[in-house]
Amino acid sequence: MLYFWILFNLFVLGMLVMDLLVFHRGGQTVRSRDAVAWSAMWVGLAAAFAGLVFFWQGRQVALEFVTGYVLELSLSVDNLFIFLVIFRYFSVPERNQRSVLFWGILGALVMRSLFIVAGVGLIRRFHWILYGLGALLIYSGARLGFAGEHQVDPSKNPAVKALRRLVPVTDEYQGSHFFVRGWKGNPGLYATPLLVVLAVIETTDLLFAIDSIPAVLAVTLNAFIVYTSNVFAILGLRSMYFAISGLMKVFRFLHTGLALVLVLVGLKMIAADHFPVSTLATLGVVAGVLTASVVASVMYPGKIED
Repeated sequence: MLYFWILFNLFVLGMLVMDLLVFHRGGQTVRSRDAVAWSAMWVGLAAAFAGLVFFWQGRQVALEFVTGYVLELSLSVDNLFIFLVIFRYFSVPERNQRSVLFWGILGALVMRSLFIVAGVGLIRRFHWILYGLGALLIYSGARLGFAGEHQVDPSKNPAVKALRRLVPVTDEYQGSHFFVRGWKGNPGLYATPLLVVLAVIETTDLLFAIDSIPAVLAVTLNAFIVYTSNVFAILGLRSMYFAISGLMKVFRFLHTGLALVLVLVGLKMIAADHFPVSTLATLGVVAGVLTASVVASVMYPGKIED
């Protein structure tokens, strides 16, 4: 199994390098057409990997991967709303958003891998943790449903406050640089506002991981499947952001669908010992709820804010 972990991470590293150095060189704005093509490519790679898992581990494990991927991808879409708020709050130029998302996603992969390994180990040792995670998902879903959407105030982010106490920050963006040496004739190392934005993105994703990883753990405790489903969903997040960033507010009922998914998965986790639900049924319910929320959003769209 260690062999497959190494191969998969080498594949991920290769795709990230290719994305950064080959396909998206330079600071040009990402076109919607290119973003859609990249999003489709990531979905296609996830589907191909599901097929590989099917022939390698069988139908059940493949279903677990697909269900985990759909769950993580749907919850990651909700992150895009927050990213949009953060970028607008800090007035990040679109050509610089790509760099922040790249390094933000790389950091998210590291943090989530640690979360997954720790979570699976703890659940296998202390089974009662499942009930706590299930209750957390139900609470998160209820909070999301009643609030309408996640609220975020970047100015109150503890990472931003800590960073500004530790390192002087320039008043203006310096291209795609996170640090610069010397500023306005003053020597020394300065952080740029782009590093502040990255800190907000990373800490916000850490909070989202508290919801999304337990949701996938409700489907399977196979660490490799949980990890790979998370990775494929996160890798496609950046291109998906540029593909639909202008239309996010149209999907006005997506929050409701995601809230219901979190509650249902939390209930599944709590009741698993007495009322087990098959992975296929879970996948069907999740896909049905999300499809209904998107269809409702298309039929009764909200206004797109400028």
